Amino acid sequence: MPHGAAAPRTRPAALPPAARVTVAAVCAAGALCAAPALRPGTAWGTVAVLAALYALCEPGVLPDRVLGRHPAAAIGPFVPVLLAAALLLPPAAAALVPVPGALAARTEQEPRRVRRLWRAAHPAVAVWAAALAARQLDGPRALAAADLPYALLPAAVAALVYCLTATALTGAVLVTAEGRRPAAAWGAPLLGALAPHLTYGLVALITAVLWQAHDGAFAAVLVPVPMYVACWGFARARREREAHDATVRALVQAVEIKDPYTRGHSERVGRASVFIARELGMAEPRVEALRFAGILHDIGKLGVPTRLLRKDGPLTPEERRLIQLHPEYGHEMVRGIAFLGEARDAVLHHHERLDGSGYPHGLAGDRIPEFARVVAVADAFDAMTSTRSYRRARPVPAALDELHACAGTHFDPAMVAALTRALAEHGWPGAAPAQPAGPTAAARGPLLAPVTAG
Repeated sequence: MPHGAAAPRTRPAALPPAARVTVAAVCAAGALCAAPALRPGTAWGTVAVLAALYALCEPGVLPDRVLGRHPAAAIGPFVPVLLAAALLLPPAAAALVPVPGALAARTEQEPRRVRRLWRAAHPAVAVWAAALAARQLDGPRALAAADLPYALLPAAVAALVYCLTATALTGAVLVTAEGRRPAAAWGAPLLGALAPHLTYGLVALITAVLWQAHDGAFAAVLVPVPMYVACWGFARARREREAHDATVRALVQAVEIKDPYTRGHSERVGRASVFIARELGMAEPRVEALRFAGILHDIGKLGVPTRLLRKDGPLTPEERRLIQLHPEYGHEMVRGIAFLGEARDAVLHHHERLDGSGYPHGLAGDRIPEFARVVAVADAFDAMTSTRSYRRARPVPAALDELHACAGTHFDPAMVAALTRALAEHGWPGAAPAQPAGPTAAARGPLLAPVTAG
């Protein structure tokens, strides 16, 4: 390529012919469903309000600077708008409601034109089918007469029909475009969507009843918009959690590159810490914080010279002292990460011992933070059941025996008992097979001495 020439644009992967036929068929069906609405008599005011409200769910309709990056999970709360359209409008008019927002939305994925058409057509077909089902059950009359609880029936059926139709159409594209197995394309998504759509049907019924009682616009704001705002908040919280996970993964990868022994160790300590936390009955936010604590407990090894971490022979007293600084290094590294909370105490104190002989501060008993007492047990357990350069992995029963022997001096007995109960119920992946007792096993030396050294 000549210097300064523009790089050729990468062509998007072409859709397989079967997928193109599927999309074209759904688009044609959507057009046929909506066409009768172009005749006189359509309630264009209702269509326009519902279409505008639904359009807010489409990523890219509003600039990012207005509401921030649009979370995809916020689309769900606007299904009630479509279901309300199915209850309030004839099928053809209801099919028009999702079209303007879908066509106006930006999309970053190729091919853009096909994706816009698909996002307009498949909900149009689904809401048309839902509206038709509601009319078969006399939904408009029940709604106009506020005939409750009978009106719940057409609303629920409309929601189920919408769910079945949308899932069937989406699954067809996944099968033809991506080669998904039918069970993965239809079965699992349908089972996961049934309960939310029944809830959406109830919200749609409330919206439709208020719409008729209060001239439309008031109901549009009263019901779906607060639901949208709530889901927007949940979506942002989920994105924040994903960012937290990405931060933790990046830190762990940095340690694993420096100290190959820790590859997998951090995740396993996090898993064992969660086992203990759940046995102790901790609330889920604390369980999650303990998972972070277990994963990040050795982050301070980034501050330890690599030659010491990879040394095969015994450590000198000076080298051991340098390695024993890693909890303090780790605490300094994570002290500014607010979402870690109590996990930071575990990073600093997971090598403390119940009798006060640990490091870095020689804390004893209940002065050692609870998270640190959990991670200490999880760390020692995984270290004993993992293969190291100086010894083979120990079987789980042998490691638990050692933990129980050191309970009350090194470890909190409650944490050891909790781990024992959890392992009895769940087992431990990749556990070493039980070794016969005798000189061969005894010749490997004491279990705990290497574990608590670093």
